[in-house]
This record gives sequence, C-alpha cells and structure tokens, in this order.
Amino acid sequence: MRVSLVHDWLLGMRGGEKVLEAFCDLFPQADIHTLLYNPEKVSDKIRARQVRASWMQDLPRVDRYYRYLLPLMPQAIGRIDLSDRDLVVSCSHCVAKGVSLSRPGGRKAVHICYCNSPMRYVYDQFDNYFTQKNSSLGRLTKLGAQSMRAYLASWDRRSNQSVDLFVANSQNVRRRIQKHYDRDAEVIYPPVDVDFYTPGKAPSEDPYFLIAGALVPYKRVDLAVEAARRLNVRLKVVGVGTEEHPLRRLARGAPVEFLGWQGAESLRDLYRGCVALLFPQEEDFGIAAVEALACGRPVIAYKAGGALETVEHGKTGLFFDRQEPDSLAMAMAAVNNMSFEPRELAAGAQRFHRDLFKRRFSELAEKTVVACRRGIERKQALPR
Repeated sequence: MRVSLVHDWLLGMRGGEKVLEAFCDLFPQADIHTLLYNPEKVSDKIRARQVRASWMQDLPRVDRYYRYLLPLMPQAIGRIDLSDRDLVVSCSHCVAKGVSLSRPGGRKAVHICYCNSPMRYVYDQFDNYFTQKNSSLGRLTKLGAQSMRAYLASWDRRSNQSVDLFVANSQNVRRRIQKHYDRDAEVIYPPVDVDFYTPGKAPSEDPYFLIAGALVPYKRVDLAVEAARRLNVRLKVVGVGTEEHPLRRLARGAPVEFLGWQGAESLRDLYRGCVALLFPQEEDFGIAAVEALACGRPVIAYKAGGALETVEHGKTGLFFDRQEPDSLAMAMAAVNNMSFEPRELAAGAQRFHRDLFKRRFSELAEKTVVACRRGIERKQALPR
C-alpha cells in the first residue's frame, strides 16, 4: 500500500511533530510532504524519511517570515499531488489536509486527517494571534489578516471535503470540527512518551515555576511573566518565537529567566524540578501539561480547552478562571500550600501513552481503508 504523510511545516519539534513521529513508526515506508522543511530543526526519526517540501521552500529566508505567507499556503499545499497514493494521513492545524487527491474517474486516495485544530488563525484564536495587545505583529499585518480571514475560512471549509475520516486530538477539538466543518470526528489523544518523562528527585531547593512552549501570542506567556513579577517568584521560560523580545522587555526587573529551546533531557529535568508548570493559554490539547504530570509535577492551567481533559482541579493541579495576571497569581500562591504525590500524577498520565495512540490509530486506519475500498461512505455526519 502506497502511503504518504502530510504535515503543515517542519521547522521545529512541538506537539504536532511528536504526532508525526508516531505516524513514522506506524507507516515505516511512507514519505512526508510539507510546505517548509528545515532538517536541522527536526528529530532524527523525521530526518531519516524522504521529505518533500513545496515551492515555498525556495523563497529566501522563508523560515523567518513564513507566517506572513498564510494567504499563499492553500495554493502551495494544493499543488502537492498525491492522487496516486492508496492512503494519505495528514497531520493538520493549518492547511495540510488540502493536498490534491483527485484521480480520473472520481476515485481518490483514502484520506485520514489527524486534526490538531481547525485553522485556529481564522476561527477561535484569531484575536489572540492578530489583535492581542502584546503581539509583535504590525498594524498593517493585522489589517491584512482581517481582510484575508473570510477567504481562508472559506477555503478551509471546502478543503475538508477530501477527508474521509477526521480524528481529533481531544474532545475540545472534536467540538470545533463539528462547529466549523459540520463533520464529526473520532478522538485519539496525542502520544506522550511517558516512559521517558518520569518522576525524578524532589523539586529544586531553589523553587521556580516553569512555562514551556512557543513564544507566540496565543500562548499567553505574558500572563506568567506578570504573575511572577507580582509574586516575586522565579519563573523559567523554555521556548523561542516571535514574542521573545516583547516578553523580555516585559520581564525587566522581574525574576524571570529565558532559557531558549531545550532538548528533551534538559526539559525533563526542568519539569522534575519545578513547583508547577504554568499553562495560561487555551490549548487544543497541550502535550506539555501531560509531560509535566508524567514527571510528577502539578499543572496550573487556564480553565478552558484541552486542559479540561488532562488536569483535575485539586488532584493533579489547579485551574484559574480568568486570563489575567491576578487570577494566575492566586493559583500560583495557592499551589505552594498544597501537596501532590508525584507517583499518582505520573500514573494518571499513563492514559496518554504513545503505544495506546499507535494501537488505536492503526486499528482505525485499517477499518477506514477497508470501508472505503468497499465503497462505504466514511464521512461522519453529525447527529440530527
């Protein structure tokens, strides 16, 4: 069976790329198609595959400004022709599901989309990406984004018609697929390496809070920085991104340390040593929260999105209700008066084991391919 994997872009290792690694294990002969590819910024497992990038790869220094090219991405992904494949698995939060699959006579490859999110830039998270006050994007860019929003949303809805089966990474994303695409989805939580992320020694004697992820507007790292300032507690920030310079300015005079990108072993040590992981954003799922729990550390999360499926208030962490520094600071102060058993937190993270992900997705893919070969309509319809 000829199988191809499709990913939006490969310019770093975040949650979506960890899902792609699991697909590489499941489909060892599959090649990978993507808009942009930097082999120096992905894992050995991905780099070992045949990776084919779109024409956008030839643009000079494109990895620095690719987000500004969002309006061109539907056209670029549509020029990737996978019509001769038997199975296409797209891992999408942007445009990956829009590859060309049509064949003469109306036949096409079976297409399963593992949806990390409907295109969040044009739906629920538009304001956090383009109008949030701490965003580094210029005024003209924000105005341009507004003008392109309707076009991108229309394309995004049309492109889902080639998908035979949607698999959502959470119940949260499933509801958004239902809302924006009028389609249902199976739910398989993303794979987390809970055999690697395990409890260690007692937390650091010099206590600190931790936040880890891309430094982009919707992650709301600004809330964590301001809360740390108000409490005068140490905060370690792991990650890189477009908001790094504005965040550094915001953190002047506060006990905040920017650590940049960290490898898996260093990140594990940071998880193990922290008082708690801060999770101030509304996330589709949030692999970092599960990694911290697997390391035996609690999570302080904004009470919305995927965190509602990974964090139990008072048992594995705390929720705060408003995306405001004072609300987060109150939860940070409260967690210092609570005790959490690391082994219990780690045990709860086992339900996100990567082996469970692989088994469930493999079974679902096999059933879908068989059904499509028999001519059975696989597109899920919402209950009426």
